[in-house]
Amino acid sequence: MTDYTSLKKRLLANPKVKAEYDALAPEFALARELITARTRAGLTQEQLARRMQTTQSTIARMESGRGLPSLRTLSRYAEATGSRAVVRLVSAGHAKSAKT
Repeated sequence: MTDYTSLKKRLLANPKVKAEYDALAPEFALARELITARTRAGLTQEQLARRMQTTQSTIARMESGRGLPSLRTLSRYAEATGSRAVVRLVSAGHAKSAKT
């Protein structure tokens, strides 16, 4: 096991840490979607930032999962990557079963 993997496993053994980590799942999922859209478009963070008329550090922050971008920003990101943003609301029961 890598050092990161062992550390993560050890930390997530703590129920409080695991609960906080799980609470961030939507942010991490969105971050993965953003990165996937950017790489699919063949863009670096810098190139995407120029298209969106923002900074590379803003793109990096959005892709880190440290907070959710506004719908307007999400729409601009999608347009700049040749993607289409889609927002769905699913029942809590469906969301739980999707995690397992």
